[in-house]
Amino acid sequence: MDSAPELRAGSVSDPGDDPAPGNPSTPVRQMSLWPPPRSNRHTGRRRRQVARTAVALAALVLLGGGGYAAWSHLDGAREDTVTTMSDPEAFVGAWSGRMSQVDTDGTPVAEWDAEVRIEDGAQRGSTAWTTFSCSGTLDLSARDGDRLVYAYTETADPQDRCVDESELTLWPGPDGRINAEWSSVTREGTRMVSTGILD
Repeated sequence: MDSAPELRAGSVSDPGDDPAPGNPSTPVRQMSLWPPPRSNRHTGRRRRQVARTAVALAALVLLGGGGYAAWSHLDGAREDTVTTMSDPEAFVGAWSGRMSQVDTDGTPVAEWDAEVRIEDGAQRGSTAWTTFSCSGTLDLSARDGDRLVYAYTETADPQDRCVDESELTLWPGPDGRINAEWSSVTREGTRMVSTGILD
């Protein structure tokens, strides 16, 4: 097998051309073996991020948050909103209110009354949809910031008017009340959402 022809500096040759007699071919010059210089495009952003983190940590320590608060900030685990009701225990108790139900298109479907009881620890609860004479149990399935999400399982529906399963989301509302959102899918496959304020 023939070896690849060498390139002469400052010229472009056809691989089939032979070098001119008396003019020995030379290797290509000005090739750098060093990596290209690093980009400093992100250096300013890094400096600003480090400065912001340092200021935030100093503020947490000065406010008495101590090592745990500083670690939580660095860990990024506590970026959720802190409110007066961010503690799940603040949801414990009996709540009631009127719910407004809409379908997928946002068309009003019904208004109904709900009673919700959250047990100590906020892991479980019960509810009664008094307008429809339905009731069921609540089990905490997720916590998203200061929102608690409960899975509802029906235990009584004497008139067969309610869904068997739905999801209840609670989060802090105005004046010590709580916002509530029920989300469910009917037997016909229509998604229904009911919202209201419980006190």
